[in-house]
Amino acid sequence: MSEVEIQEQRRSKWRIGRPARTLEEASEFVQSVGLCLVHPVNPPLLAPTFLGAYTGSDHDLPTAQQAYRDPRVAEARELMVRLLRQRLAYEANIEGEGTLLLSPQTFPYFYALVGDRNPKKDLRSDIAGRKISPLTQDAFAIIQREGPISNRHLAEVLGGAPSEAALDRSLTELWSHLRITRVDYRPQEGVLWDVLYRWSPDAVKEGIGLSVGEGLSALLSKYLEAVIAAEQGEIEAFFQPMVARSRVREAIHALLAARQFSFMQAGGRTLIQNTPPVEPRQRNFARTR
Repeated sequence: MSEVEIQEQRRSKWRIGRPARTLEEASEFVQSVGLCLVHPVNPPLLAPTFLGAYTGSDHDLPTAQQAYRDPRVAEARELMVRLLRQRLAYEANIEGEGTLLLSPQTFPYFYALVGDRNPKKDLRSDIAGRKISPLTQDAFAIIQREGPISNRHLAEVLGGAPSEAALDRSLTELWSHLRITRVDYRPQEGVLWDVLYRWSPDAVKEGIGLSVGEGLSALLSKYLEAVIAAEQGEIEAFFQPMVARSRVREAIHALLAARQFSFMQAGGRTLIQNTPPVEPRQRNFARTR
């Protein structure tokens, strides 16, 4: 396969040139790629974007920080909220990588990688054992008790006038560890949050039942399906915010050894792909004389 052929396959899968403007088209896109960025990020990562699928273009797309300047972003966000509201997609915040959108089938594997194995427990530390701030603990307790709840209502219940920036940091921390999730957006209230285990109990239960290795292997395979083929460094860069690069490297090598992944050459580069299925041999039905 040549570089041109890889690019053509990506453009088709990422809906470049054929924008996804309806709920059905957007759901089909998310199902097809499994996981994608909502916006492009800097430095760039090899991945499809929801904004690219919505606009049908991969040129001049704004990052999340530039989104307020682009009228297309509000339209794309409205469509994305409809997907989230109907659980046709799941949203996750990844430090340094922006926001991910995942299909319902892919999300449990992502939860296995970054989610808490005991999501209902009292929140005192994160998965890495780092102490959680009192504001974050209180915010989580209120969302558990009263969610879905908006930022404004949450601030009112918290009392003590926490700053908007401090509350945003706490919510982002909870969201990054899949304790809470954005479930709706209303013009008069803004974003609404709920605890993830209540919003999607089946997805959380399935994720808890999977090992980190199972989750990572499935996500790596789905990622390669979405990008067609990639250099090992590109794969590691995409997954680095979720898991250590060394662990990604080990998983790639194990999947190569198991022949689930294979190498290919394109444009002088060595790329990794999902191993194509072996085509059955054609039987020779010609009559012998």
